Order: sequence, then C-alpha cells, then structure tokens
Amino acid sequence: MSVYKRSHMCGELRETDIGQDVVLNGWIQKRRNLGGLIFCDLRDKTGITQIVFNDKIPKELFDKADTLRSEYVVGVKGKVAERESKNPDLPTGDIEVLADDLIIYSTADTPPIYIKDDDNVDDNLRLKYRYLDLRKKKMQDNLTFRHDLAKLTRDYFSEQGFTEVETPVLIKSTPEGARDYLVPSRVNRGKFYALPQSPQMFKQLLMVGGTDRYMQIVKCFRDEDLRADRQPEFTQIDLEMSFVDVDDVIEIQEGYLKRVFKEMKGVDIDTPLPRMTYDEAMERYGSDKPDTRVGFELQDITDMVKDCGFKVFTDAIASGGSVRGICVTGAAEIYTRKKIDKLTEQVKSYGAKGMVWMKVTADGVSSSVNKFFTPEQLGEIAERMSASAGDLILIISDRNKVVFDSLGFLRRHIADEMGLLDDEQYNLLWVVDFPLFEYDEEAKEYHAMHHPFTSPKEGDEELLKTDPTRARANAYDIVLNGVELGGGSIRIHDRDMQEDMFRALDMSQDEIDEKFGFLVEAFKYGTPPHGGLAYGMDRLVMLLTGEKSIREVIAFPKNQNAQCMVSEAPGTVDEIQLDELGIEIKGE
Repeated sequence: MSVYKRSHMCGELRETDIGQDVVLNGWIQKRRNLGGLIFCDLRDKTGITQIVFNDKIPKELFDKADTLRSEYVVGVKGKVAERESKNPDLPTGDIEVLADDLIIYSTADTPPIYIKDDDNVDDNLRLKYRYLDLRKKKMQDNLTFRHDLAKLTRDYFSEQGFTEVETPVLIKSTPEGARDYLVPSRVNRGKFYALPQSPQMFKQLLMVGGTDRYMQIVKCFRDEDLRADRQPEFTQIDLEMSFVDVDDVIEIQEGYLKRVFKEMKGVDIDTPLPRMTYDEAMERYGSDKPDTRVGFELQDITDMVKDCGFKVFTDAIASGGSVRGICVTGAAEIYTRKKIDKLTEQVKSYGAKGMVWMKVTADGVSSSVNKFFTPEQLGEIAERMSASAGDLILIISDRNKVVFDSLGFLRRHIADEMGLLDDEQYNLLWVVDFPLFEYDEEAKEYHAMHHPFTSPKEGDEELLKTDPTRARANAYDIVLNGVELGGGSIRIHDRDMQEDMFRALDMSQDEIDEKFGFLVEAFKYGTPPHGGLAYGMDRLVMLLTGEKSIREVIAFPKNQNAQCMVSEAPGTVDEIQLDELGIEIKGE
C-alpha cells in the first residue's frame, strides 16, 4: 500500500489556502452521512479539518467513504473550499476539503475511551490506553511544549558555555534520601547497581575533571510514595559550574527563567528575583516554598498566651513549641462549623492534634475556646492578627515543625478553595540560607538537609566544629507559586572542611569510604570551587501548561502504585533469570 505524501497538517489550513489541492493524513474523529453528503473530521496532532465527500465523486469512492468510522487512519486528497457553515471554535473552521481521493491505511475497533480533551475518563483507564489518550490535542500540545522547553534549555545553556554530558545510569547505591531502585548484577553475583536519584556525585566529579560547566537533561529514579507532582522516574535539568558563588549561579538561572517565561508563555518577569531567607519563609508562610500570591501570613501569639491557662497552648509552649495562627480575610461566613471540622481533620496529617478557630464579627469574637479566654483577650488576639469583621482566624499550637507545616498547608489550601490562586500569576523567588542540618524525628538524629557536600554559609564554617545545628547552608531553592522548581548549593571543595562535615554527621571512616569513598578520593587531586542546581523538568512543564499533575506532561507515566498500566510493569520474571542472578523470591 502506498502512502499519500501530505502537503499540510490537519490544523494548518486557513482561508488563504482556498482553491489549493492538498493532501492530508490522520485519524477520523467522527463521520456524518447526510445522504448525498458525507462529512468527516480528520485529526492529527495539530488539529482538525472537515473533509467532505459529495455525490459528484465516483460512487465507489463515496461508498468507500461511507465505511469510515472513528479512529480509522486515512489519507485524503482534495481541494480547499470555503465552508458554508463556519465553526468559530476551530482554527480551521472557515474552510473544508472537498475530497476526490481516499486511502484507508488501517481500520479501528471502537476505542475504550473517547478521543477528546473533556472525556472525563478514569485516570487508570486513561493510563491503560495511554496510546489512545495521547491522540488528544491537549496531550500532544503538552508533549510539544515539553520538547520546545528542552530545546530552549539546551540552546540557552550551550550559549552560556555549558557542555551536555551523560552520566551513568547504573551506579553504586548510596543510602541517602529516598530508597534506591536496585538492579542485580548477573556478572557480579550478589551485588547490585542502583538507579541514580540524581547525578550529584558524577557532576561534581566532572568539575574535578575540568569540564567547568556541565548540564544534562537526565532521567532520575526514587522509590518513594507518589502524589500529583511525583513519579518513580522523573526528569531533571541538571547543572554544575566551577569557580562560582551563589550570585553567579543565581544570575545564570535568572537569565534562563526570564527566557523560558518570555518564549514559552509570552510573560516578562522582572529580574533580579526577590530572595527570602529560610527563616523568614517559615515565619511568614510556614513553608520553605512559599506561595506569595496571597497573604494570610502567619502570626506568632506565643507571648500573648503563655500564661493563659489553656492547657493545649501552655503545654505546647512548655515543650519548646509555639502558638501561631493565620487570619483569612472574609472567610468567617464561608467556613461553617462543618467545613472547619474538615480542616481540623486535614491538619492532623501534618501532626497537629487539633485546631482553634475564631470568627470576628461586628459584635465581637466567637471562638472554639470561648470558655478559656475573656472577650477582651480574644479581641487582643484578633487585633494582633489584624483581623476585621468577617475574618476567620485559625490557630495551631505544637512543635514548630507541626505548626509551620499545618498553617503552611491551611493558608494555601484555603486560598485555593476560595478561588484566590491565579494560575496566570507567576510569583518566582529564591529561598536562601537553609539550615545545614535538620533533625530526623524518627531516627532522633541530625542529618544534612541537602547532602553532605553542601558548604556552610561564609562565616558559619567554625560552627561545624562548635555548634553544627546553628550552621546555615550555602544553598538556594527556586520557588514558583508554592512549588519548588529546583534547588542547589555551593559545594564543599576543601578537604579539611569536608572532614568537619562528616564528623558533624557522626560518620565513621568506614561509612565515609562505603558511601562516598570514590568522591573523597577524587577531591585529593585538586578540586575547584563549584556549585550547581537541578530543576524538576516535569514540575516546570506542569506549572507552565497549567496542569495539576505531572502525569499530564509525561508520555507514559506510572500510576499511584508505581505501575505502568500500558506494559503492566513491574512484572514477574521466570526462574531461569532469577537463578542467573542468584535471587530467590520469598513469600510476604
């Protein structure tokens, strides 16, 4: 069977093409037989063109057109004509193609999902038939957008002197962060590779190797619980630079972001972008990735209630915690007792044991803790919160982490429920000066907030030896509308400082050798000052396309159980393969 060589894509034809002979290929979206006329919508990745078969064509061709059904793959030859009944909702709605020849490349069964953007199909069904789902214009537009972003990224960083270098996919497992995906070695029985969570150590080795500026659009893997913006395999835009400080890294990235928003969205962003310290972000927004599109900033009322006699507050303060709240403007009537109870249940997932509410009216303040406070005291709290009549105050008391996490969730969740988050508003900012270490509540120990090769902020180097928990990191995150787009740091390049870092983490020499031996060895032979950053490319595309899940911008994503619904991975393997690897599967 021959293939018609198309002259145009289905979404390209306009009134200026009227009278042209054209050739189109694509899928039949739908067919309508009106007796002497057969109308077909022909679709490809660019859009739809209406095809008309009339009774002036040979009967054999007309009868052939009458056999067409949805999702048949065809080629059509014909002449572009002005459409009598125009469709203003289609870019091609002013024209149609009067067909004079037709070839059917393949027929199709009735598809299990509709090929239209607003099909409202169950996600698992969409993922199972992803190759059908991908025919939708929205999905093709998302894949094209992703392609264009990748090209822009490579072009920009190439212009800035970066070299794209591929790093290994089969690496050694280093138990840091999330769980690794392990790959058994047949040649080295009993030993395992790991799939990289990031190319961190290899990109630092490239700096040792003199590459100077490295970039890579790279696949990474993490065996972790999934959510809307997580996948077990994801893509990073990975970067590293030699002989730079924080300002150098940020300047390069702001140039990149400015270009991304201008070329991909037609939006001019002002640079330099604002910077906010980690401490300020937590105090004001309860999050190290603050969404600054709305207010509802946190207020600390610990000093006001430390002697109030309300045990929930006083116990939290006595345990070293705090009492803080947010004032939601105009929400008193919107949030009924039932809705507030739902919010209370939701913050429990962040560790909060409960939540206090206060509603401000023209007559005073009503509250869930009226019996513990006088009207004057409630009024003073409302005043501290800058609350007016009609406002809702929500208060959490606990350890600071619980308080911040709970209120950080509440302010953004409520703003979303109230329709206050404008997806066309892009608030970018840098969060800087993170703690170098964070406390692990489960393990009851401190570990590196980023990784053990993050350098302390200038002036905090001695704290590694005297009081590591007070040391700040030379680290930075880029945040867009409450989502971390990427993050990085200036790395340690001094051997003595690296040893201080390992000692602060209570790592033995055996641990150091086991986890990072090859990198430490490389650092003995002359290491330039260096730093870098990695963007989550899937998240960046998700936000720029206005999607709510990164699954919408990945061709073949996994579901919430880390399964590929198309290929049914992960699957079982036969005993021969397991025997070659020296692996025995034990029952649960």
